[in-house]
Amino acid sequence: MRPTLLASLLISAVSLGASSFPDPQKDLHLTAKADTVVFAAGCFWGVEAVFERVKGVTEATSGYAGGSKWTAHYEIVSTGTTGHAESVKVTYDPSQITFGQLLKVYFAVAHDPTQLNRQGPDEGTQYRSSIFYTSDEQKQVAVAYIQQLDEAEIFSRPIVTKVVPLEGFYPAEAYHQRFFDRNPDYPYIVFNDLPKVKHLEAEFPKLLKR
Repeated sequence: MRPTLLASLLISAVSLGASSFPDPQKDLHLTAKADTVVFAAGCFWGVEAVFERVKGVTEATSGYAGGSKWTAHYEIVSTGTTGHAESVKVTYDPSQITFGQLLKVYFAVAHDPTQLNRQGPDEGTQYRSSIFYTSDEQKQVAVAYIQQLDEAEIFSRPIVTKVVPLEGFYPAEAYHQRFFDRNPDYPYIVFNDLPKVKHLEAEFPKLLKR
């Protein structure tokens, strides 16, 4: 995870036109039962920071998904050989925000879903774009939304996000949690993650926590 102005420019390019970013045509029904989903979208610092600010999200935890618990350690995951992706487990209240609205934030703000096995300055399968669903209903909505976005040509390139079942999530080391909020002046945060949060605040004010 290294600072670069290029990543900031890439994020800005992706965000163009996001104010008209479409709502999912298919969504889950509102319920009173808490739900979870795991999003992989590059470095987990910025992804966590984005979802922490979304209304209805009760917890956003940085961690690893896609590999075994034995290799769920930052130094090993960073080699790109574990099958893990840096991920964020999002626990949310469906009575306040829908799964489809979370997907909208994921695709419009959290990352560039057209980059394969990388995100901005970070390269490797550990930085891939992936939705780890926890129910068949989530899978159906996510797959349908990707198709909707591709057909509408929202992005200049096809979406490469994989939609796969969650087989295990392992929280990252303590120093990774809330890294954005605890290290606001860290160069990587300033160049790569702060633009995401600012974009969320500017384009989707109704989805912000009050």
